[in-house]
Amino acid sequence: MNLKKLIAIIAVSGIIIAGVIAAYIYNQAFTVNTTFNQKEVFVHIPTGATYEEAKEELSPFVKNMDKFDFVANQRKYNVNVKSGRFKLKQNMTSFDMIQALRSNLPVKVAFNNQESLEKLAQRLASEIEPDSLQLITAFTDVDFLKENEVDRENALSLFIPNSYEFYWNTSAEKFADKLAKEYRKFWTDSRKQKAANLNLSPQQVSVLAAIVQKETAKVSERPRVAGVYLNRLKTGMPLQADPTVIYAMKKESGDFDQVIKRVLHADLVIDSPYNTYKNAGLPPGPITMPDISSIDAVLNAEKHDYLYFCASPDKPGYHAFASNYTQHTINARKYANWVNKLGINR
Repeated sequence: MNLKKLIAIIAVSGIIIAGVIAAYIYNQAFTVNTTFNQKEVFVHIPTGATYEEAKEELSPFVKNMDKFDFVANQRKYNVNVKSGRFKLKQNMTSFDMIQALRSNLPVKVAFNNQESLEKLAQRLASEIEPDSLQLITAFTDVDFLKENEVDRENALSLFIPNSYEFYWNTSAEKFADKLAKEYRKFWTDSRKQKAANLNLSPQQVSVLAAIVQKETAKVSERPRVAGVYLNRLKTGMPLQADPTVIYAMKKESGDFDQVIKRVLHADLVIDSPYNTYKNAGLPPGPITMPDISSIDAVLNAEKHDYLYFCASPDKPGYHAFASNYTQHTINARKYANWVNKLGINR
């Protein structure tokens, strides 16, 4: 065989081998390697996860893990796993998936109407990586509370109900700090001045706002209800707010899931600093997480001479207001008769 033929054979062989290698690489890296039918799925890789642990999270969505391994090794993902929340799309290749697993996507976290820090922590733990114990530990940390000038009873007021954007793997401590920062941003100079004009601190505004929120779900009525309680505070009259009694009962039992629709006369003697029938002034902390509309209702309370109100049977969801006890007694009797007819005993 002459030299030219030998070179030609070698050249052809090289092309064939290169083609085989190229075809193999293409098959491993650039053919569809997902198993799901949805347009997209989200995968959560825990903080500190090893490559094997990451593969466990990915396994329900990867058709051929050998192909994924090949690309992961080539792209050094196997030694550089990122934690977080990642989006995989339908019909992705292994190459596409590795690219996606390098882009940690934020998650929108929304919360409201929580009656305790524990309930808030449970709610948040379903949205982000830290568990409820880690979150409650961060929320009640002595240095954290001191830095934000609140105590354990008022810590719930630090968390303004809203929609926030976080990375799923944000630590509990950074999560708490971020929400506290949003709280400070919420309390603008204008809001602080309005609170001062009412002789209330921001924390006291939140305490009163929580009561207002529990009294009425009608946002339009909240400034009027807030005005009633501010009038009572000014005159030294006890707030006598049924929601504080309900909260005291729940707090004493430890059962915040129980539903109490009606406060009985016997309930009014419960020995608790949250019982505003027995104790003058504001309770020591918020009985729920007040939302922005409730806080602003207090800061922009309606000015009137009402001292009393009770639920209105003529306009369900709203209240009948009165400036004197005689009229209030008439309103209250009307409501009690309506409740009795409905058979609501508790």
